[in-house]
This record gives sequence, C-alpha cells and structure tokens, in this order.
Amino acid sequence: MQEKNNEKILVIGACGQIGVELTAALRAKYGNENVVASDIREESKLIKGTGPFVILDAMDAEATRNLVKKEKITTIYLLAALLSATGEKNPKLAWELNMGSLRQILDLCVDEKIKLFWPSSIAVFGPTTPRENTPQRTVVEPTTMYGITKYTGELLCQYYNRRFGLDVRSVRYPGLISWKSPPGGGTTDYAVEIFYGAIKEKTYTSFLSENTYLPMMYMDDAIRATIEIMEAPAEKIKSRIAYNLSAISFSPKEIAESIKSQIPDFKISYAPDFHQPIADSWPQSIDDSVARADWGWKHEYDLEKMVADMLKNLKEKLKKG
Repeated sequence: MQEKNNEKILVIGACGQIGVELTAALRAKYGNENVVASDIREESKLIKGTGPFVILDAMDAEATRNLVKKEKITTIYLLAALLSATGEKNPKLAWELNMGSLRQILDLCVDEKIKLFWPSSIAVFGPTTPRENTPQRTVVEPTTMYGITKYTGELLCQYYNRRFGLDVRSVRYPGLISWKSPPGGGTTDYAVEIFYGAIKEKTYTSFLSENTYLPMMYMDDAIRATIEIMEAPAEKIKSRIAYNLSAISFSPKEIAESIKSQIPDFKISYAPDFHQPIADSWPQSIDDSVARADWGWKHEYDLEKMVADMLKNLKEKLKKG
C-alpha cells in the first residue's frame, strides 16, 4: 500500500545488490514516481520500467546537485561503494569512491536540508574486536580498505550530525543473502553462490573454510530494517554512529547441511582463498540490542526459513532463465 506524503527519494547505486530491492520496496511504499533510481551503470532489468532512472556518477558533485534540485529530493539513500573483496583488489579506487561520494553527498544534504541514509558494514570490525556478540561500542580497527572507509564514514556522519544538525542514519549490514540480485564482490558472497551451485550442479566449492562463522541476514530483513530506521522518529535515533544490525550467524558447513535437508544429494567442498583472512578478521556474531531497544528492530528470518525461501524462489527464477 502506497503512503501519501511529500517524500521525494533518490537512490544512488540503485542497480547494486541492495539497491534494486530497496528501490522496489520504496516505490511500492511511496509511489513509483516519487523514487528516482540512479547508478553509473545501465538500469537493472529488475527495476526497469518501474519508475524514473538516471545515469549518475556518485562522485560527480555538480551532476548530483543538479539532479537533487531538479527533482526536489527530500531523502537520499547513498549505496554506491566498492565492497570488501573488490576493494582489496583496488584499494585506491575503494577509498576514492567510498569516501569521495559520501563527502560530497554530506555537504549537499546540509545545503539542501536532505535526510540521508548511508550503509556501514561489519567490515568496520577487525581482529582486535571481540568476535562473539560484538557490542555496539567496542574496539574498531578494520584491516581492509572497505572497512577503513566504512568506519571513517561512520565518524564523518556523526560529525555532520553534531556539527551541522544533519539527519543522517546508518546501520552496519552483516552479510546479505538474496535470490533476486547477484552478489557484488563481498566476502560473504559464498552464502548466495552456494544456492546456485546446489540447484544447478548439486555441488559447491566454498572459498571459506567449513567452520567460518559470520553474521548474515536475508535481504527481506535488511530492506525492512533500512526503511524502518529512516521512518523512525528522530528522537529514537540515539546513535549517529552506525547501528549494529543482526539476524543469524552460520558457517558454510551449517548452511550446506540446511540445504542438504532439502537437496539430499548436494555436496560441498572447501578451498579457502584470499577471502579467508578477511572473514577471519570479522566477528562471528553481532549484538544488536541497541537497535532493538532504540527503534524496535526485529528480524523475521532464521536459517531454515531463509534457506527454504531461497531455494523455492531461485528454482523458479533459474527455470525461467
């Protein structure tokens, strides 16, 4: 059901793994014409024809400002970023894209009095962080360029809130799992790829070792959390450093067993690669009690429910091909 209001939303990075599903959810809620999707690449077929789309470079301050003024934008979701594994292959670009885009959008939002969502990640944590039930406030010493840009971004967002009163909100996404859009070069991508392997070949080789536990979340929960934090009354957003966000934690071995309960002849093998040290530097589970207390966050999907939904939807998608 669409809501009536004066919101005019811009999604930057709308064709990425999160962007396509967030754009669709926002259009369903606020009306197609009130959500402008943008990306540096061509429009994703998952959102094509559902509303306005603009080719936009997130680092082009002038083009972004012109678009915002032309469309009378009131809220921006800035999703453009180079992710963890991709960022390690090109750390200079990761810094320039992730920080350059955020800095110019923060300035724009202050000037035009725009509300901003900017996602952080569990990548802000490092090997010195407590690995189990990682608290909201803890040691933060990331060892990847992606993680460094995310923590720097968190501090920048907090600064702009305190210094300029900017309404900027953020969550630390765990690994995200979706059947709709392909993964974008992250360390948790095995948890999406494994489903394709199970359905197509009944086999999968994991690039993480069997007992590597990482915090994960089904995309439906992540999209809902993103919209819920943005819709929460300002007085409930007590932290302008990104909120820990959590749902489930599992290992490659555990998700393989859950898949095997539905595809009995599925087989998994392990060949840890350059993703492994990145995963080893991250927490195994996250304490998100602050988000739950402040703005009422609550996840809906556990491992079994997620696996069942992924297999059902992905089988149908691959059949249509």
